Amino acid sequence: MDPTPTEIRLRTESRCLTVSFDDGQQFDLSFEYLRVSSPSAEVKGHGPGQEVLQTGKEDVKVLKVEPVGRYAVRLIFDDGHDSGLFSWRYLHELGREQDKRWADYLDRLTAAGYARRTPPDSPDP
Repeated sequence: MDPTPTEIRLRTESRCLTVSFDDGQQFDLSFEYLRVSSPSAEVKGHGPGQEVLQTGKEDVKVLKVEPVGRYAVRLIFDDGHDSGLFSWRYLHELGREQDKRWADYLDRLTAAGYARRTPPDSPDP
């Protein structure tokens, strides 16, 4: 059985979403990490190898968290992105694999020649 969130807290000052699960795990997921990891077709594409590298998301904010049934949330970002449904399973996966996924993302940015700017008030995930 997949872990289910017991609490989802939008933390605008620290620019992260804190998700606590019924298996005892808790993850702080930065807004930037969530935006560049969105499960939407805009980010993931429509099949393997069609992923679109997201750049310029260092300052993105989550404006709203909307529940979708009993299995997911939709995150409304201030850049207009709102099409990704973050299932409980996917949020848990993002938390468990955060270090590796973030390092992979930074490597892809470097390979693409993009120099990521770290906002002064927002620590990396």
